Amino acid sequence: MHTADAHSTVTEAVRSWSERLVALSHGLHDEPETALREHRSAAKIADLLESADFAVTRGVADLPTALVATHGTGDLVIGFCAEYDALPGIGHACGHNVNGAAAVGAALALAAAADTLGLTVKLIGTPAEEDIGGKVLLLDAGVFDDVAAAMMVHAALDDSVGASSLAIGAWDITYRGKPSHAALAPWEGVNALDAMTVAHTAVGLLRQQLPPGVIVHGIVTDGGQAANVIPARTRARCEVRAPNVEQLAQAWRRVCACFEAGALASGAELELRRHGRDFADLHQDPDMTEAYVGALGELGRTATSRHGETMASTDMGNVSQLIPTIHPTIGYDTGGATQHTPEFTAYGKSPGADRAVLDGATALALTGAALATSPAQRSRLLDGVRKRRRSGPAR
Repeated sequence: MHTADAHSTVTEAVRSWSERLVALSHGLHDEPETALREHRSAAKIADLLESADFAVTRGVADLPTALVATHGTGDLVIGFCAEYDALPGIGHACGHNVNGAAAVGAALALAAAADTLGLTVKLIGTPAEEDIGGKVLLLDAGVFDDVAAAMMVHAALDDSVGASSLAIGAWDITYRGKPSHAALAPWEGVNALDAMTVAHTAVGLLRQQLPPGVIVHGIVTDGGQAANVIPARTRARCEVRAPNVEQLAQAWRRVCACFEAGALASGAELELRRHGRDFADLHQDPDMTEAYVGALGELGRTATSRHGETMASTDMGNVSQLIPTIHPTIGYDTGGATQHTPEFTAYGKSPGADRAVLDGATALALTGAALATSPAQRSRLLDGVRKRRRSGPAR
């Protein structure tokens, strides 16, 4: 198939699926599910892909809400990552209904040309991006081993390409003290809330000494049960972000010392437990980015280059450390509201968001077609898979 024929096939396929893709985006938005509870969301995606004759496996890698759907038998495997988890209390405030539906649309569109392009199209349903990092677990399970190129688009305020992301790690903190009456005998208690207070104060003072790009933030999830009882247990979750995984490890050592200081000062016992997996910094493939920018331009959209800039954090960073990857943003009007706010959620079913689903799907699928029809890119990507196989799994 020539490039022009592939272009026509892909764009027509998106048009033919457009109503169902928009309905999928709206359905995900209407029934938001948080990390590892995305049962209805995963089922909606799996059912749609099965209706298009994809081979679907649900519950992969011991993750009940993860899925893999494939179409075609070609040696070049193009992977699309679908996200669909929401945020507690504020629904799809990061636009994962748009992300997920666009990835599904890209898979459906490229599948229409898979046989003539010598492709296998692989849709990977990746749960818990907002929490433990489903893509990292799927990498560890070998789900990405055959993938030559990985792609997704992310909902945002504008179209952009090329940005990196911050590495991030999360930890659950528990202090255990000793209860006592807060008025009659406070000296007999060991105040776990004091430990947390000391730690948070220490973290606040530490921020001045942290390198640029290192961010510490968190919440206290348990501060005690009664005001007249010395708190015997407190809990918190702390997240640390840094420009790369090496700086993340260095920053965490310093933050960890702050929590150790809380235990030392109060006499409480400290338990630190890693929450989920660390997200690595994102590396976006320049050749794939160029193809995506060209495809987006054909749709009348212009992407701003964010090369050298960083966005927040994503487990797509871990994928990008091993596999050529792109993670552009696809924009729509949100009235100026930024992600992770209820106001952003409110625009998730707007006409602009619906267009982002379809344009994102088209641009991703056209990027896949461009890779398949370029002998140089095809050779590069297949060589990358062979090299990974020779070196063994990086997990």
